[in-house]
Amino acid sequence: MPGDQTLIGALPSGFEFFGDLLFKWVPASVIAVSQSVSGSESPYSMLTDPVSAVTVPSLLAQTSAPGTYDALLGAWYTWTVLSFALSIPFLAVVIYTFIRIMQIRTAERRAVAAAQRTVAAEDVPRTQLRWNRVLDQASSSSPEGWRLAILEADIMLNELLDLQGYKGETMADKMKRVERGDFNTIDDAWEAHKVRNRVAHEGSAHELSPREVRRIINLYERVFKEFKYIE
Repeated sequence: MPGDQTLIGALPSGFEFFGDLLFKWVPASVIAVSQSVSGSESPYSMLTDPVSAVTVPSLLAQTSAPGTYDALLGAWYTWTVLSFALSIPFLAVVIYTFIRIMQIRTAERRAVAAAQRTVAAEDVPRTQLRWNRVLDQASSSSPEGWRLAILEADIMLNELLDLQGYKGETMADKMKRVERGDFNTIDDAWEAHKVRNRVAHEGSAHELSPREVRRIINLYERVFKEFKYIE
């Protein structure tokens, strides 16, 4: 990948560098040195293409003395086998490193995705979350939690009335503008709102029971579900 600064991305460039070093620069240096020392044309001066591992035997046949060709060729094959054998562990390390890097990157992507997975990304509407908190408070054993659940549910009811286009200074003003044919659960909304007013004005003096709290929350729930405000 162009511009990849990772270890894996550097491998092709590294192999290309060592290939140039072994099969281009070294032969060229040998030619230059042999010509400068001997003052005669080097046997390598006829080379027009880079030397590769496959062409080394033919190169030896052209440049070596008849008595040394077999020894050089045997040494070359021995060196090739040894190089291949020595490269296997390094190749295994490269493969293992590549696999580990991929595993680490996968784990990192999952961690980032988990950190960025917001409520919206999970397709849970904000209103539904608020309602879930109301239900949690209503099902608690704390009278204070019960009062908070009713107050929050009434705030949601007020917002629903605004969304439906009802105008007024207070919630009572908004509900008075409701046409019953357009709002089937308006009586439930009125009853729940009246309890909310007693809770808000009387505070802890207005006693609540778990059964009464569930009943009031169910009234709000029927209103919200009529307009698909919650699931």
